Amino acid sequence: MTDTLGPSAAPAAAAVLADLREGLSRAQKELPPKYFYDARGSALFEAITRLPEYYLTRAERALLERWMPEWIGELRPGALVELGAGSAEKTRILLDAITASSADGAAYVPVDVSAEFLDETAVRLAAEYPALDVVPLASDFTAGFDLPAGLPRPVLHAFLGSTIGNFAPEEAVALLRGVRGRMGEGDRFLMGVDLRKDPAVIEAAYNDAQGITAEFNLNMLRVLNAAAGTDFDPGRFEHRAFYDTAEHRIEMHLVSRAGQAVTVPGVGVVPFRAGETIRTEISCKHDRASVEAMLAAAGMRGARWETDGRFAILLATPA
Repeated sequence: MTDTLGPSAAPAAAAVLADLREGLSRAQKELPPKYFYDARGSALFEAITRLPEYYLTRAERALLERWMPEWIGELRPGALVELGAGSAEKTRILLDAITASSADGAAYVPVDVSAEFLDETAVRLAAEYPALDVVPLASDFTAGFDLPAGLPRPVLHAFLGSTIGNFAPEEAVALLRGVRGRMGEGDRFLMGVDLRKDPAVIEAAYNDAQGITAEFNLNMLRVLNAAAGTDFDPGRFEHRAFYDTAEHRIEMHLVSRAGQAVTVPGVGVVPFRAGETIRTEISCKHDRASVEAMLAAAGMRGARWETDGRFAILLATPA
């Protein structure tokens, strides 16, 4: 589960249609997980983070509360740049540590594709942290972006929520190279990573008893209908999530309940067989060796690593 997409930041219909044309033409139909998100999708994801089965948010929060005062106290960052900021709930742990350790004038740059959701978050944080310069940046961070000019250094770049798992290894390395390209001397990179563990525990986190994750998955079809004028009927699809032990990843799919056809403007009619699926997300699970290999390929090296056995946070430096 990943970054957000809102109406005021939605890509042009042509870009959405290009994704649909490419993704729905594959043998395994697949669409980018950024299309989970509009205002409703963002709210559903926030509800997921509070589910008893979804351990990831609680585990990461506990690690951040334990280690951020020390790590940030040592770095004393002038700015925090957060990829896929969302509601910035866990970010307050970092901001509390930054405002306690840094001089007035520190900056927070939340980067998220949902401009509407991002602006609401920025207004709340600016009120909560009056000494902090909050500079929201509406951007799809997977496409690259430039940092605001004049940010005080050093900069702490953060990518929380185990969102790195939503990228296949080569895509994850490309994203991390983008982070490395924006880092200056003395900057650091903070990341949360979900670890490999009992598959039953992982699968339960993506198949909650209340069905909120299922509704979140189906929300992609509503987003696409609104953004591109498709005529997906969410009632004719169902949620499926399973753990692939060979690839060390969860896969989320939307399964066609019956044979049907979906109209995609500018593309045509796309047929679906009964049982045919659209893969909507992967969530790769890592261990320390796989994380260090990704960092090395991106031009970074790990400096700190802390874990509770289920989840890990790490701090990396430019290599």
